[in-house]
Amino acid sequence: MTANDVSRPTDAELEILKVLWERGTCTVRDVFEVLSAARETGYTTTLKLLQIMFEKGLVSRDESQKSHVYKARAKQQATQRMLVTDLLTRAFGGSTEKLVVQALAAKKASKEELAEIRRLLNELEGDEQ
Repeated sequence: MTANDVSRPTDAELEILKVLWERGTCTVRDVFEVLSAARETGYTTTLKLLQIMFEKGLVSRDESQKSHVYKARAKQQATQRMLVTDLLTRAFGGSTEKLVVQALAAKKASKEELAEIRRLLNELEGDEQ
């Protein structure tokens, strides 16, 4: 399953996916406890979101136990790539340069982040030769 096979997650769904990517598999209670530690949310809201996410194909559900266990269907990197591609197309007209310039202007990158960006650029330039 790739991120292209499922719909784009909402902000609330993305919060749940982050929990599932970090922990692997979770019950509704597990997800609720993580989310409620950061902000006020209801158990039934978490349950409903997971049910919707299952219907949308964002998560899989193991119903073999009394408490259903959920797991993200797409890997974090695949979902991030889908979201960036969508943003690149919708907000930047497909211009990678504009996206990167705005990303770097929006938040100062650390020395380590800049070094990794340089490494990736060098790697990409090597592929073009």
